[in-house]
Amino acid sequence: MLNTREIEHPAITHGEQAPSCTMVIFGAAGDLTKRLLLPALYNLARTELLPANFALIGVDRLEMSDDAYRQHLDAAVRAFAADKHYSQTLDEAHWGELLKRISYLPGDFSDPQAYGHLKHKLAELRQSQVESDSVLFYLAVGARFFGGIVDHLGQAGLLVEAEGAWRRVVVEKPFGNDVASARALNAQLRLNLYERQIYRMDHFLGKETVQNIMLMRFANAIFEPLWNRDHIDHVQITVAETVGVESRAAFYEGTGALRDMVPNHVFQLLALTAMEPPTSFAADAVRSEKTKVLDAVHRVNAATDSVRAQYTTGQRDGQALRGYRQEAAVAAGSTTETYVAMKLGVDNWRWSGVPFYLRTGKAMAKRSSEIVIQFKRPPLSLFRDTATEALTPNALVLKLQPDEGAALMFGAKIPGPNIAIGQVHMDFHYKDYFQNAPSTGYETLIYDCMIGDATLFQRADNVVAGWQIVQPLLDHWAGDASAALAHYAAGSDGPAESDALLQSSGRHWKPLL
Repeated sequence: MLNTREIEHPAITHGEQAPSCTMVIFGAAGDLTKRLLLPALYNLARTELLPANFALIGVDRLEMSDDAYRQHLDAAVRAFAADKHYSQTLDEAHWGELLKRISYLPGDFSDPQAYGHLKHKLAELRQSQVESDSVLFYLAVGARFFGGIVDHLGQAGLLVEAEGAWRRVVVEKPFGNDVASARALNAQLRLNLYERQIYRMDHFLGKETVQNIMLMRFANAIFEPLWNRDHIDHVQITVAETVGVESRAAFYEGTGALRDMVPNHVFQLLALTAMEPPTSFAADAVRSEKTKVLDAVHRVNAATDSVRAQYTTGQRDGQALRGYRQEAAVAAGSTTETYVAMKLGVDNWRWSGVPFYLRTGKAMAKRSSEIVIQFKRPPLSLFRDTATEALTPNALVLKLQPDEGAALMFGAKIPGPNIAIGQVHMDFHYKDYFQNAPSTGYETLIYDCMIGDATLFQRADNVVAGWQIVQPLLDHWAGDASAALAHYAAGSDGPAESDALLQSSGRHWKPLL
């Protein structure tokens, strides 16, 4: 059962080496571990942020020796270093040292004996290698295992914190699939954990450009005075992917674009864009302001303010693309959405009357994640009766991927005797100003777990608030899933019905360029 006494742990300053700990990965033989978590740990070791006294225990059902597991991970990290997106020479010294600190423990997640073996292994490492009782449990497993693993850890006494040591649990999304399941999972985890011990992972928040949204707003006095209903006409948030469902079809059939992307990725971008300035950058100060934004979103009219769609056959760059129903493991008559768009309103003083338009989809024309802040037109046009009467509004575009940066769009006079205004794009690209180290996006998040900084992780009330916004859509679509489903060609910008969400008020989506 849950500890009866809270234990506070001293804060670690960012940039310092993380304190000594052991990391336990459930699902250690899976794709997430070899493709993202181990390369991230290697990058932390290479930059001297990983604890000096560190050990990693991989737990999974496959029977495997320590040496066989190390060989499995060695091949994965070498492939990561050689990947064209990262292009780095493997640091043999740091990787070799990390590899020696990795062991493997076969076991069934539902078998109580496996947790007894884990407890023994942790005690053994405590004596020989780690010199600390602090443990980070990472659940790189399907959501159906979250509650059961935490229950077993609690029953084995593995979540009890001693003086000077901590125990933390990381859970990957999806965190529930509706309001009721999210609340139930929160309640189950809280039987054995304090809220401060739970780190709900949304890897999207590990991206430098996502973290920079707050810095862009609050560290620059030129933006924040304009960041309100007096100056902003509307906000667009886009998370578009060119890939289809590919090998994830079995998972995607029971999930869909709304559950997969909106309550986590997309709403985190909404909250960072619309939140009030926090009193500090402390975790709870930031997360409280984000939750206030989600609580202020008024109920969505599913029939008039949302669109769900599924991609059909199409093409991109002359190449034929399959439709969703032609993907392997997808039912011939599937009504699962691969695209969702919606119009939201935030009912508070800052944003009253400003619409937020959100869209996310697969198999689209371009891979693009961005936030468009479109400002209002001037209240009086000085250029009536000229060709420049219909001026393009000013806009600030925060580009999150693939070309990280920001762009400011404004009008300027075209040289010549006539009054003619051209649209100017002032572009900032991260790669031009800062050297981006090779990264999976998990480095910051794992490091924050080790130092106890929960700023980039969702709190229980934040999760529930997100599900409360989309619950009316889930209920509406469940009533008549096929009638509410639009279609769009793979390789396009999305369905016409999504365009209509904006066109009725004279607005338009920014094209996917």
